[in-house]
Amino acid sequence: MNALLRWLASWPLGKLHTLGALLGWVTYLLSPTYRRRLRANADLAGLTPAQRRASVAQAGCMTAEAPWLWLRDGEVSPYCRWEGAELIEQAFAQGKGLVILTPHLGCFEITARAFAERWGAAHPLTVLYRPSRKAALRELEETARGRPGMDTAPATLAGVRQMLRALKRGETIGLLPDQVPPQGMGAWAPFFGRDAYTMTLAAKLVRQTGAHWLLMWAERLPGGRGFILRVSAPQHPLPGAGEPDSEALQQACARRINEEMERLIMLNPAQYLWGYHRYKAPRDAAASPAAAGTQGPAQ
Repeated sequence: MNALLRWLASWPLGKLHTLGALLGWVTYLLSPTYRRRLRANADLAGLTPAQRRASVAQAGCMTAEAPWLWLRDGEVSPYCRWEGAELIEQAFAQGKGLVILTPHLGCFEITARAFAERWGAAHPLTVLYRPSRKAALRELEETARGRPGMDTAPATLAGVRQMLRALKRGETIGLLPDQVPPQGMGAWAPFFGRDAYTMTLAAKLVRQTGAHWLLMWAERLPGGRGFILRVSAPQHPLPGAGEPDSEALQQACARRINEEMERLIMLNPAQYLWGYHRYKAPRDAAASPAAAGTQGPAQ
């Protein structure tokens, strides 16, 4: 498997995206479960049929470019163009930690590496990740993501402490806030009109450390022409500044972050990973407060 991935990593990016688009459609056609989930999630967001079809190919592109990102020698910076980088510089000037939130949109894997190549020497980055259950893939992920200026933190209590320490040192952390968190680390909040178990960690870290927070995603350009790294500030601050933590405040913060993620996603909905099982409930998590009959078909 590793030999195949390394061979694919040597391909030009445009060829990988062509292969990925084909694989995306093969997966969509052969997996009824994946097809139903993608269609249901896309319909919740009001995507047009054309946008939904484009998302099938884009999901395949995301998979096919992974070997290129993980195993290719050399920097990715020549393939990246930045828009909004001054917001990151301004955050650094405040002398506090920085939290960067990235949804499953575009080439989200490249965001951390591009950041580390540009700023990691002076401003190290720690990214939260969920280790693969497969040992071989887990080892590959850890090796590929362990780059100069970039560290990884597992989605465990130890990983949370690691990120907290990084922020207190004035460093940067990166999270995917639309990733379903483990039981006890989330709150139910609307996401495109349906309750989703949503990470509370990002807001807690911002509130506990006074860190600045920004939004970032990487738009995949056609024809293998690279990526645009887009950075933006949230439209509204997190609620409850100065208030003690509470379940109601956690839910309000989760709602606010979901609103920001929705805004980013709708800038380019064809590049969002609609097939992701966003609305699943972690094992032993309390059920959504919304009535089951209003939630639509199970996914």
